[in-house]
Amino acid sequence: MSNNLFISYDLHVVGQNYTAVAEAIKSLGSWAKVQQSVWYVNSAFTAAQAAKKVWGHMDNNDSLIVVDATNNDASWYNLSDEVAQHIQRNWK
Repeated sequence: MSNNLFISYDLHVVGQNYTAVAEAIKSLGSWAKVQQSVWYVNSAFTAAQAAKKVWGHMDNNDSLIVVDATNNDASWYNLSDEVAQHIQRNWK
């Protein structure tokens, strides 16, 4: 089964490695770069699996969210507590 994943990230000042992050995203499946830091990937990976794989190429001060539009799921790293809590409260 394939999943429709939307991946969005912010790379902050220290250690910005856009190439490694882009390559990690491209390795997930058939991809399209939607905007500067937003990608669509049709992938066999779940949101959590994809997030873990991409996060491995990011720094602890970066942020990442992967939304699985197929299974109504999401996984993220380093979002602010306010944003994470808002998503958790309102996710349908």
